[in-house]
Amino acid sequence: MWKVGDLTIDGRVVLGPMSGYTSEAYRLFMKPFGTALSYTEMVSDSAMMHNPRSDEYLMYGSCPFTGTQVFGSDPERMAIAAEECLKRNPNTDLFDVNMGCPVEKVVRRGAGSALMTDPARCGEIVRRIKEKTGIPVTAKIRLGQGADSMNFREVIAELEAAEVDAITVHARTRKERYAGIPHYDLMRDLREEMSVPLIVSGNVFSLDDAIGYTEITGADAVMVARGGIGNPFLVTQIDRWFRDGTRLPNPTVSQQVDWCLELADMLIAEKGEEMAAKKLRSIAPKFIVGCRHSREFRYRLATEIDDRASLEAILEEVRERLGDRVVRTLGYRTSVPEDD
Repeated sequence: MWKVGDLTIDGRVVLGPMSGYTSEAYRLFMKPFGTALSYTEMVSDSAMMHNPRSDEYLMYGSCPFTGTQVFGSDPERMAIAAEECLKRNPNTDLFDVNMGCPVEKVVRRGAGSALMTDPARCGEIVRRIKEKTGIPVTAKIRLGQGADSMNFREVIAELEAAEVDAITVHARTRKERYAGIPHYDLMRDLREEMSVPLIVSGNVFSLDDAIGYTEITGADAVMVARGGIGNPFLVTQIDRWFRDGTRLPNPTVSQQVDWCLELADMLIAEKGEEMAAKKLRSIAPKFIVGCRHSREFRYRLATEIDDRASLEAILEEVRERLGDRVVRTLGYRTSVPEDD
């Protein structure tokens, strides 16, 4: 167990924020697999104050230990937005400040990873949100802007001075976005230098990834984001290993089919059948990656899903043809961007 402010976190897997994916239904789906802490999709300070549609991000109550991830650039404005969020949802567990998103439309407004060019501002944002809300505040950062400007230690120092409650470090720079091998070697024993919990992020696609990255950095937890899409059992494998050292075998295709249908039902209940079907075209194929002779089925899942019935029909064909096979390779490298 470890703590984020006054919250005791029982488990070492954190579900990362991903635009278009980590809705409440997805967070609830992943919870039984072993996610100890989850984050919402990122929401801007402006939306938190003025856009009623942001309630879908802010109004959660059935998934405990969930943080609202907010982005912006002005410390006072972000503090006011967080205060407004807390008024609308008094059950908010914590806030996470996005200081790592590399997407140009976010960086252009001085938010996301652009904040790291001004470490003092990073600290001031955390300080003001904590003063306004009185609940835990975490931050997600990167190594820096590029190979010649890796200032993550300076940013960490400012965040600690502002009494941040935990820090997630994505082991890439802004310029690298989500490509290439992350630089965990630059974070060796980083936790020993820190006074607050460390969560590591970037390329956690397998149990061995999680083990290796925590051994290098000494991190309290690992963040699973893209690696968990279509592979929820990865969370269970990581959670179980950190609890008692057991290596659980990979699931069968039949188990993957069951989990895909479970997620589908939760998304349909949340979004309606038409919208959920569109979302499932990008998610369902990932449930059968890593199994031989599945390419045709992956293509059909990506192109032929119109409703639950069409999804189930294809998946039952998958089960009949491949169901007793063990998925060989989990940890599919998806192209889904993290909110970061």
